[in-house]
Amino acid sequence: MFTPEEFKGKKALVIGAGKSGIACANLLYANGFQVLLTDSKKAGELKDRLKSLSRKVKAETGGHSKAVFSCGFAVKSPGLAHSSPLIVALKKKGIPVFSEIETALAFSRAGRFLAVTGTNGKTTTTILLGEIMNAALRPAARALVCGNVGVPAAEVAAKARAGDAVVMEASSYQLEDSSRLKPDAACVLNITPDHLDHHGGMAAYVKAKANIFRYQAPSGCCVFNYEDARCRRLAKRCPSQVLFFSSKRRGARLSAWTEDGSLKFRSGVKTVKIEPPALPGAHNLENAMCAGLMALHQGVKPAVIGKVFSAFKGVEHRIEPAGKIKGVSFINDSKATNVDSTVVALKALGEKRNIWLILGGQDKGNPYEPLTPLIRKSVKAVVTIGAAAAKIERELAGTAPLITAATMENACREILQLASPGDIALFSPACASFDQFRDFEDRGRSFKALVKELR
Repeated sequence: MFTPEEFKGKKALVIGAGKSGIACANLLYANGFQVLLTDSKKAGELKDRLKSLSRKVKAETGGHSKAVFSCGFAVKSPGLAHSSPLIVALKKKGIPVFSEIETALAFSRAGRFLAVTGTNGKTTTTILLGEIMNAALRPAARALVCGNVGVPAAEVAAKARAGDAVVMEASSYQLEDSSRLKPDAACVLNITPDHLDHHGGMAAYVKAKANIFRYQAPSGCCVFNYEDARCRRLAKRCPSQVLFFSSKRRGARLSAWTEDGSLKFRSGVKTVKIEPPALPGAHNLENAMCAGLMALHQGVKPAVIGKVFSAFKGVEHRIEPAGKIKGVSFINDSKATNVDSTVVALKALGEKRNIWLILGGQDKGNPYEPLTPLIRKSVKAVVTIGAAAAKIERELAGTAPLITAATMENACREILQLASPGDIALFSPACASFDQFRDFEDRGRSFKALVKELR
């Protein structure tokens, strides 16, 4: 566990000049540490990012010098594997390596810490929970939303005051690097295969997710999806109060469930009814139940939760309308970086067989066959792009017509040539973005810009 006092006077090493790395280097310098930022990429590739780096932070690019071993501790980029030569060498020399999120939290004065994880639905749940907590705390305090949503924890956590809440989306990458996180309220929305290329297998992936509740106090809570068998197994190991939600059943073990289109929450001895956000798909009911349970545990009144639900319009890049051209609706689901996210989108939109599904990007080592029944039911054609195109076409052969487009622009133009009014062009890649884009946000914004241009 990182504690600033223990490492006072020692030089800090920050590995990786991404958004979280830059923010962490600046945070450490602002709190009195000498900092070395190191990245294997060349300076030209990092030019824009380094503009945000404090001038007092020393940066080395294009590789790692021997100076890294003169540091007293390191903070690593979440995308860097523990098997990487630099991490192995640091640990061999006894130099401790921490995560950006636990480093950021060590400087935070926030009165409470709420953390969200799961394979799918994290961003929607985090942003929804942040809005609920903001509504409950204002004007005396506020909720600061950070983490995997795109705002580094190191950028905002240290700004929190005693009455504030830090609401964080935590990915498996971030959690595997973190020790002794103690959220006041946490959740595991679901667990399906993802990032197996990074973690090396399902067991390591599940173990990383469990770090979100592993060191919680008994007074805290962790919310689990009762319909997910892995979540039920994990809940048995949770040291805090376990709260279950379900979108498929009711029962004494559940703290939240659906009933006649509404959400029911068991809060103490009472059961309260709250209308859900007007968002498509059963997954969004689950996201709302999870956020609601975490907020209720923190003492938020049901009326506040209901008011936020009624105003919530969803998040960017998740089943987001991007515009209509010649009667064809274009949907930006760039946040679908794995197969299960694409399954969710198809279930939400696939009432008819009118979807043109754009798949592809950087493969993450997972099979695409789970899409088969939904493609057969709802998809007119699969249009492939990016590095994973050949694998996708091989595994989905025979499910629907396959069109190789290579790029997003080609895919959209091809669909406009072939689609009919009333059809849906669903950009739900089921892959990482790094083969052609900086991240899923860059990919989603590029898609929306392209639709605007074509329109």
